[in-house]
Amino acid sequence: MSKTLTIALEDEQLLREICGANDVVTTAIQDSLGEQVYTRGNELILGSSNQQKQDIFKALVDQLIQHYKEGHKPDPQLVETLHRALIEKTEEIHLLKESHITIPRSLKVFPKNNNQADYIKGMFNFDIVFGIGPAGTGKTYLAIAHALKEILERKKKKLVLTRPVVEAGESLGFLPGDLSQKISPYLRPLYDAMDSLIPYTAINKLEENRVIEVAPLAYMRGRSLKNSYIILDEAQNTTREQMKMFLTRLGEDSRAIITGDITQIDLPGRHVSGLIHAAEILRDIEGIHFTYFTSRDVVRNPLVRKIVDAYEREEKV
Repeated sequence: MSKTLTIALEDEQLLREICGANDVVTTAIQDSLGEQVYTRGNELILGSSNQQKQDIFKALVDQLIQHYKEGHKPDPQLVETLHRALIEKTEEIHLLKESHITIPRSLKVFPKNNNQADYIKGMFNFDIVFGIGPAGTGKTYLAIAHALKEILERKKKKLVLTRPVVEAGESLGFLPGDLSQKISPYLRPLYDAMDSLIPYTAINKLEENRVIEVAPLAYMRGRSLKNSYIILDEAQNTTREQMKMFLTRLGEDSRAIITGDITQIDLPGRHVSGLIHAAEILRDIEGIHFTYFTSRDVVRNPLVRKIVDAYEREEKV
C-alpha cells in the first residue's frame, strides 16, 4: 500500500481554488484527517497509508471540486461539514449542493453546513419557517437572501422587515425622522445582509417603489399582508401576544421567516419569550418548519463559536 495518496487536478488554477487563500482549505483538510496534506504542481497529496483516510481524502477532494464547479467556493467550514458527513455516511452531503439560493443578476448563496441546508430547504417548501440559534449562524443572512430571490423574481410583491424594538419600549416618537429613519438602526443587520447580496442602488430603488418596507413590530397590528415576504428578526424579544399577532398577519400567498436566539432575551420583567412559546405550541403543526442551529453552525470568526460555547458551559453550571 502506498505511503501517500496523490490526486492530480485539472490544472494549478483549480488546485489554488481548492486549497484556498493562504492554503486555509488545505489546512482544514489536514486538521480534519489528522495527517499531512501538501501540494506539488497540480497535485494534492495526503501523507498517509491509512486506507480509510485515503478513501475519505479522495471523496472529500471530489466533493470540494463539485462544489467549486457549482459556484460554491471551498472554505474551512465546508471542509468540516463534508468531512463529518463522509464519516457519518449521511445523505445530507448532497443537500449542501442542492439547497442553494440563486439571486437574479447577483450570485448564488450556498449553505455552509447541514443545518443551513435544512433551513434553505425549509424556506423553499414552507410558508412559515423558524430559524432558532446563536448569533453568527446565518439565520438572518439566508432569510434575506431567499426573500430577495422571491422579490426579484416577482414571486412576491413586497418584502416587509420587522423587529421588536425592546430597547425603545416600542415607543419611537422621541427619535428624529420619519418612521423608516426611526426604525432603521434596529434593522441594521437586515440592511447589512442586503448590502452584501445586491447593490446599494438596487436596495434604494426597491425602497422608493415601496417593494421593501420596514416597520417596528408594534405597527403590524391590524394589518393583513398579502403576497408578501415578511421577516421577523430578533423574535426572542417578542411577547407571546406579539408573536400571536405577527403570525396571524400572514395573508394570502405570503411567507414568513422568524429568526431569533433564545439565549439573548431582553424582555423586561417576567414576560415569556414569544419565540420560546411558539416553538413549544407550533412544533407539530403541518406547514411550519423549524431549524435549530447550534454553536457548531457558527460561520463568523472561529472565535465566535468558542465564545458561544463558553457562555453555554457557564449557563449549565
